[in-house]
Parts: sequence; C-alpha cells; structure tokens
Amino acid sequence: MATWALFLTIITLLENTKGALLKNAHIKYVSADKEGKEKIAIASSSFIINFVITITFIALILLLGKQTAALFNTGKDLYIILSWFIPGLLGMIFFAHLEAVQQSHFDFKGPFAGNITRQISFFIPLLLHFLLKKPIEIYLLAIYQSISILIGTVILFVFSRKYLSLKFHPSWLWVKKINNYGGYIFGTGVISNLFTNLDQFMTAAIIPGSVAYYNAAKRINGFIDIPTYAAAEIIFPKMSQASSAEGIHKVKYLYEKMVSALLSIVIPVALFVVLFPKLFINIIAGAKYISAAPILQAYMIISILGVLQHQAATTLYSIGKTKLCFIVSSGSLIFSLGITFIGLNYIGFYGAAIGSLITSSVTSCIWYFIMQKEIGFTISNIPIYCKEYYRSAYNWMKNKFFIKK
Repeated sequence: MATWALFLTIITLLENTKGALLKNAHIKYVSADKEGKEKIAIASSSFIINFVITITFIALILLLGKQTAALFNTGKDLYIILSWFIPGLLGMIFFAHLEAVQQSHFDFKGPFAGNITRQISFFIPLLLHFLLKKPIEIYLLAIYQSISILIGTVILFVFSRKYLSLKFHPSWLWVKKINNYGGYIFGTGVISNLFTNLDQFMTAAIIPGSVAYYNAAKRINGFIDIPTYAAAEIIFPKMSQASSAEGIHKVKYLYEKMVSALLSIVIPVALFVVLFPKLFINIIAGAKYISAAPILQAYMIISILGVLQHQAATTLYSIGKTKLCFIVSSGSLIFSLGITFIGLNYIGFYGAAIGSLITSSVTSCIWYFIMQKEIGFTISNIPIYCKEYYRSAYNWMKNKFFIKK
C-alpha cells in the first residue's frame, strides 16, 4: 500500500504540474485568439513542450528510480512500478494535449468521457482479480494504469476530432511564449504539488510504512477536493477572457462567487467527516487504518482553507501574475518543510498532519491579503453569496419535492 500510495503521488505530481504549465498557457492563448490564426501553432508548440517534459521524466526514472525507491524505503518496488508505467507516461502526452484542446474551446464533455473511461478501465481488471481471488503483482497495477490511459485517450480523441487539424506547425516563437508565460506556472505547479504531498514524502522517508495511513486519509480528502479542482478547470478560461475584456472588477466578482459556491458545498461535507472520521476510514480503507482518523480530520480543515488558496492561484494566473504565485508557493513550501520536519521529529506519527494544518492556516492568511491587494477581494461578500446559494438550493428542493403541481 505504501509503494502504491507513493507511485500515485509521484504520477499525480507530474500530471498536475505538466497540466499547470500546458493547459493554462494553451487555454489562455487559444481563447484570446479570436480569429483562430494562431491556434495550430499554439497547439503544436504546446505538444512539443509536453513531449519534452515527459521524456525528461522518463529519463529521470531510468537514472534515479532505484535511488528514489531506496530513499522512500520501498525496496525495488517503486522503481519497478514506475518503469512498467513508461507506456502510460507516453500515453499521457496525448491525453493531456487533447484535454487542453477541448478545454480551450470551453468544451468539457471530452475530458469527462475520457477520464471516466480511464477510471472504469482501470477498475475492471482490479474487480476481476477480486472476484477470481487472484493476487495482484505490483507491476500489473502499472500495466493496467497504462492500458486505461490509452483507452481514455482514444475516447478523448473521438470527442476532440472537430477541434483538431492534421497540420503540425510548431513555432519557436510560441514555444518561447508558452514557456515565458508558463515558466512560473510550471515552477508553481511543481512547488504546489510538492507542498500538497510533502507530508506523505517526508513521512515515508522518516517513518517507514506510515505513508499508507496518510494516503488512506488523502484518498477520502480527494473526494472533498474534487469540486475545487474542477471549478478551477472551468473558471480559468472565463477569467482569462474577463481579465482582457471586462477588467479586474469582473475577475473579482467571479472569484468571490466561485469561492462562495465551493465553500457552500465543502464546509457541510467536511464538517460531517470531521465529526465521523472513523466511519469514513473504515469504509474506504478498513479497520486497520483507524489510527488515520485524526489525520483525516486535519485534512478536512485544510480542504476548507484550500478553497480560497487554489482559486486564488487560478485567478492570479488569469490576470498574468504568475511570478507572484510562484513566490508565494515557494515561501509556503520552505515553511512547510521546516514545520513538517519539526513535527515528525518531535511529535512523531501525527507530526506531518499537524505541520500541514499549521502551514495551510498561515498561507491562507497570506493569500487573503494578496487577493485583497490584487483584485480588491472582499471577504464579507462570501457569507452573503453562500446564503444566496443555500436559499436557491432550498427553494429548488421545495419546488421539486414538496409543492404539488
């Protein structure tokens, strides 16, 4: 479980980081190209960067994979599973590119279909192993992941055909432009994803075997974070357009409305999980991971704080403040490294969770003042908008279920 958790964390880190660079730059420039003259050059140049990043990561696996596995106390298993996943990494080049193409045209059907097909394709062989009571070797998980990505890519391609051109004309000018815009985003993506998963990496290195408990809590936490990341995917193209066409006041409005909508969903769910953490741990991971309950409670509070932070980063990207985002994320990572190290060495097993909670509380305050300065963020509007959402939900339910027509 610890090896699988680390594998997923590393692959997710790559996927999210690459997406932060390519998707945001691709979407921003394509959505701004009203006449469509540069779309082929933008897409082709984005694909080249995508390819280079992935090949570099594969080279790092082959060169440093064994040392990384030893650092995280997994024997050779982590290196084995990463090596077997190389076909999946190559498939992700096309999957990520097609996702960016679709989203740059404000079309989210293809990414939905591709991702859900990918997850179902991975789940089916696991279900067969379970029903047939066949053990799963660690390398098989990587093979199943690779196959699922390839199947998801085919589905995504079917949905993306109308936006694709058979022409391939990368431009060095656009490669530089995407890198200049996305360079800080790429760095921020690396740092943000390291920041998000730092507790698992450091726990694996300092307290062997305990990362499985942190990952059990992280998986449940992932369900809560889904609306936050999905909203960022949807709102970024709109904010990019609003920034150039309607000004900062529109960006402020969109940011406050999105944060309010997400908090309206996240707060009730997170509080429920905080009250009954053992129930959720038992359902998702099993009774032997019950000691992860306090970690889950800390993650739930971090999820609430993370709504403001994640949407703030997306907003700064949309108005071109990528360097500022990078600086804040770098500072947060350094602070988190220190707090987490102290927590693990002086508190022990729960030290990383406590460190993450302290770091998120401090960085939330920093993000608040930054957003206030950059877009005029008014925090007092959040409860007002939340109240509006709850009232709308109540009226919808009343009309739907209690008022007879």
